[in-house]
Amino acid sequence: MHSPETISKVFTATKSDADSIPTSTADDLLRVIESWATNSAIFYLLTTARPHALTYDHGFTLDSSRSIAALNATASSTFSKPLMTIARTSTSTTSSILPHLSKDQQPCNGHIELCSRRFSNVTMVVAHNSPFVKRHNIASNQDVHVLTQLNDGIRGLQFSVYKPATSSKLRLCHQSCEILDVGTLETYLKTVARWIEDHPYEVISIIIANANRVDPTEFQKPFQTSGLVPRLYIPPSPTMALDHWPRLSEMIITNNRVVVTLDYEANQTKVPWLLDEFSYRWQTPFSPINPTFPCTAERPPKQNNSVSMNKMYMANHNLNVPLPFGAEFLQQKHTSTSSPHKAEPIFIPGRSHINQVNAVKGYVSLGRSVDDCTSIWGRPPNLLLVDYYSRGDFNGSVFQVAATANNVSYNRTSCCGMEKKSAAHWTKFTRLEKSFFYIGFPILVVTL
Repeated sequence: MHSPETISKVFTATKSDADSIPTSTADDLLRVIESWATNSAIFYLLTTARPHALTYDHGFTLDSSRSIAALNATASSTFSKPLMTIARTSTSTTSSILPHLSKDQQPCNGHIELCSRRFSNVTMVVAHNSPFVKRHNIASNQDVHVLTQLNDGIRGLQFSVYKPATSSKLRLCHQSCEILDVGTLETYLKTVARWIEDHPYEVISIIIANANRVDPTEFQKPFQTSGLVPRLYIPPSPTMALDHWPRLSEMIITNNRVVVTLDYEANQTKVPWLLDEFSYRWQTPFSPINPTFPCTAERPPKQNNSVSMNKMYMANHNLNVPLPFGAEFLQQKHTSTSSPHKAEPIFIPGRSHINQVNAVKGYVSLGRSVDDCTSIWGRPPNLLLVDYYSRGDFNGSVFQVAATANNVSYNRTSCCGMEKKSAAHWTKFTRLEKSFFYIGFPILVVTL
């Protein structure tokens, strides 16, 4: 009898009842596998004899023209080991399925249970204005930079992009580049791209606010230069219902694990991976100043409830306050695009009550908002947009809220990474917000 020759490797993140697979012949196994494909299970089938081209419900095909070496290289870079191996000897066919499949699976976004969930059926925490981390600047929205955010469990990155001048690169600014400018979009994306490559089982969202309505082709260069483009998800249609989105496991295996949306001026004919946000997802009231956080569909406006019921949605749970006394000159600069001579009010993050706003329970809490949204829409929000995510009734309480929405467990001791910033700094800053008194330069940069 010859040594077993491995003819196939099957990788699956959705099939848990492995013991039900017949093992009599390789052909039987392949027929079962193909039936999984028609039922939206996802796997790679790699053979040293003949590759099998299988088409999944989201349109991805394992190309049979690719070499065996290339196919195996793809699998090896995606998964550390096969979940099932089919072996053939000169006289018989045998199969070996790793025991306790659920324990041997690689978690998707930190949880095995999420692997079989569609992208549209997962709740993620979003860092509102993720790049805006700058000490002594009252327009900042987060304590720590994007690398720490992702390591802590943030799976949504939201920010505004500006082009201050015709020859300028796209820059990350808050309200305007005169208030807070933290650098170029390209530099930020390079950090995100490195993290994505180092974490092959994670799926994230990038939510971009096109602040001064630049042409979508302007985003191509920074994304391409960053190295993120090969990881971007391109949907099969210009709008998608909830049950048309791929599972996390599918996105991981195809290695298209980043969903990028743009709120205004998206054109998917020109830039297929830059999705028109409101064709796929709606939002609750933007820049909320109402502490009750009503779970109504505000963006896009006047959308029929029947449409909203079948699309993803983001709950904006970041409480804002008007710009304090003493910075009227900035309001004069920050004019309305619709009425150039009318100054728009500027809102800044409300730090004073952040622990209550990000809490699991309580009147203004994130937990209560998710419960309210779930009761209204029959499902929790897909994205929970928050300021200062590491703060709450305990460190990382926002992740507990998301875990509860996903019906998975959360380790309360796992958050959060901190960068060099003292508690005294935070205390002084919240006092500053309450007192509305500014020291130093009149650009909201305060030296304490």
